[in-house]
Amino acid sequence: MLGRQLAWVLLLFVPFIIYSAVRIGRRVRSTTRRGQDQLADVQNILHETITGNRIVKAFGMESWEVARFRTAAQRLFRANLRSVAAAAISSPLMDTFGAVAIALLLLLGRTRIAHNEFTLGAFVTFVAAVLALYNPVRKFAVFNNSFQQAMGASSQLFEFMDTEDVVAEKPGAKPLPRFSRSIKFDGVCFSYEDDGDDAREILRGIDLEVTRGEVLAIVGSSGAGKSTLVHLIPRFFDVTGGRILIDEHDVRDVTLASLRSQVGIVTQETVLFNDTVRNNIAYGQPHVPQRDVEAAARAALAHDFILALPSGYDTVVGERGVRLSGGERQRLAIARALLKNAPILILDEATSALDSESESLVQSALHNLMTGRTVFVIAHRFSTVRRADRIVVIENGTIADIGAHEELMTRLGTYRRLYELQFANVDAPKAVAGS
Repeated sequence: MLGRQLAWVLLLFVPFIIYSAVRIGRRVRSTTRRGQDQLADVQNILHETITGNRIVKAFGMESWEVARFRTAAQRLFRANLRSVAAAAISSPLMDTFGAVAIALLLLLGRTRIAHNEFTLGAFVTFVAAVLALYNPVRKFAVFNNSFQQAMGASSQLFEFMDTEDVVAEKPGAKPLPRFSRSIKFDGVCFSYEDDGDDAREILRGIDLEVTRGEVLAIVGSSGAGKSTLVHLIPRFFDVTGGRILIDEHDVRDVTLASLRSQVGIVTQETVLFNDTVRNNIAYGQPHVPQRDVEAAARAALAHDFILALPSGYDTVVGERGVRLSGGERQRLAIARALLKNAPILILDEATSALDSESESLVQSALHNLMTGRTVFVIAHRFSTVRRADRIVVIENGTIADIGAHEELMTRLGTYRRLYELQFANVDAPKAVAGS
């Protein structure tokens, strides 16, 4: 009976407790999110300054970078203060609610005891029960704040994980059989929406067929759509018009795993992981025998420099292969593609960032990689392009010309213009020296 008579006093505070916990929790989450953003800014500044320390020193910008870091650190400090202040208010607020509730109970209890409605002992027992119940309620606010802090810190991660791939595999997609005949671009178009939601057309009306074993070079000005064209093959993007057929199978009708298992890629920006040389070469094939890894390294002309490393194939290459030179990183990427043994190969500016000596080694390794494969070569250096079976010239998203090097040089088109622009700087010193 005593509980029924006085419990309504406690129920009065339930809406206030829930409302305050929700409001404080929301503020804790938002302030924690802002604090994480400020922490990311500090980390970015540190990463840029440390990795680009030579540029900072060369331009004498040490003081400016220190000031930039100090400003970012102050923003982080203020953001963390707001987060701590938002979380700290919950405990005093819960204590205030508890004090008011006990005061009301004492006021009501005194009246009831004075009218002999119940004894002092019964009332003390009830108050003791209320105090025991109060501690879990007080902790609820603290636990809710901790939960909201975790949600604020990880919200961006969850949003990223929940983002669906723009390329979806069709229900009931079938595995792609081993490539054996040709790759056909049938009226291929591709466009994407820019920030203004207007579709920007990159490729249009591409009709092209590449037979097995053919080396096809793709040239054109920057932004013409060369890389986009070849990246449509493994479905990094989907065509917005037309279709791409591999042995008469539309790439949208086959499983992504079976499609991408038949495509090897070597790009200008070599991606290596902070792992051993062996694991970088055997990426995706961790259980491949060591002899196969070494055979791929030999074909990529990488075996000798790997043996010269401190731990050979067990040497950790560092983040993005920082402990290796550009040519060494590229040869490891070629060895990785060789070990994958994909019948279709994409070389996207694979030698453009190398010096002449490294390029010569990488070119030899690429020759081993290209043997017996269908190859798409994107390169600005015509020493690589001219050895292709056919050359496709992309201009403004369309095929402007196609043919062998000698054939294209007889025409006054984009290919000849690009070729002459590249070699004009080479021939000019000779002309001056002979005058």
